Amino acid sequence: MRFLKGHGTGNDFVLLPDLDGRITLTPELVATLCDRRRGIGADGVLRVASFDGGEADFFMDYWNADGSLAEMCGNGARVFARYLVTAGLAAGTISFMTRAGVVRAVVEGDAISVEMTPPKVYGVSTATLGHLTLAGAAVDVGNPHLVCGLPASVPLESLDLTRAPEFDTDFFPAGVNVEFVAPVSERHVRMRVYERGSAETMSCGTGACAVAAVALRDAGLDDGTVSVEVPGGQVTVRFEGGECWLRGPAVLVAEGDVDLRAIGA
Repeated sequence: MRFLKGHGTGNDFVLLPDLDGRITLTPELVATLCDRRRGIGADGVLRVASFDGGEADFFMDYWNADGSLAEMCGNGARVFARYLVTAGLAAGTISFMTRAGVVRAVVEGDAISVEMTPPKVYGVSTATLGHLTLAGAAVDVGNPHLVCGLPASVPLESLDLTRAPEFDTDFFPAGVNVEFVAPVSERHVRMRVYERGSAETMSCGTGACAVAAVALRDAGLDDGTVSVEVPGGQVTVRFEGGECWLRGPAVLVAEGDVDLRAIGA
């Protein structure tokens, strides 16, 4: 099977070009490809498929590392757009379909801006990590998020995210991505994230949008740009006129063939 490997601020993906629709993904195959010891290794799989719906020519078929389906991935969308441009399939402003709807991407040299589903802050809940329980804001970015601000006495680096935070399964029946946030200034924050289906990742695009939405809300602002530092780098989130744009780097680092028999798929 032909594959490429790419990442957006350290959030990495296996890309599978499949414009002819010949690949059948299963949870087991996805989990095997994402295995960092026995497979290629990634936070998820992006299957590049054709789409015949009038609004877009391509479909971003995104799967989490554990083989579960995901609605949307902001870093994955930028990597997906980078592939389309590199492969000569698109240029400039690109539209493609995701499970969260049509996404527009604008390629600007090394950086790519992606129009995201405008985040909706809709409630409050809690996350528990060890002996630490934190209140958080529930945010819908086409997928579920819980944004938890840290008290000044708890360093962001001190959190043990080798295990999943506990959360209210009645409030989040389909699971949730949990972001832990430390402010730098009014519109500059640092975050770490435990992603549903992928564990801790070095970056999360939809999570950055959720965090930025809460930061602007807390500042009493509707529009503005928020810088979000993640372990894998930095992205910016811009809110303007009801739109939300995520901007950051996206690179392809490798391509080749994977022997499915050798990895036990």
